[in-house]
Amino acid sequence: MENRRSAWTWALAGLAGLAALALLHVWIPDPDPARALCPSRRFLGIPCPGCGLTRAFAHLAKGEWSAALIAHPLAPVLAVEAFAGWLVWGTGLRRPLPRWDWIGPVTIGNLAVLCALWLGRLATGTLPW
Repeated sequence: MENRRSAWTWALAGLAGLAALALLHVWIPDPDPARALCPSRRFLGIPCPGCGLTRAFAHLAKGEWSAALIAHPLAPVLAVEAFAGWLVWGTGLRRPLPRWDWIGPVTIGNLAVLCALWLGRLATGTLPW
């Protein structure tokens, strides 16, 4: 019974991902900082390390790779990681997966790269405004 529930959860996560992809495909980002989604950008006037990711994912959903890389260079990497994680989760429903000890270091690595990229873009003035 637990495996069946896990399969439904996995399938629903996939459907939610497809719905998000469809929504991002039709979404047109508003360039006005006063109406930004990011609270840091909206209230402090400083883009956060994740600023531009939503716009970058919207560009990826439309197939606009160069615009996605300009909005946020890590968007394609994070999109591939999310898809790969979903596939690994799905394969784990049929057979036992190896240990999950790698998730913590990968997450910390992603956060470190995200913050390093943010600091570099902040120093060079290339953050999306």
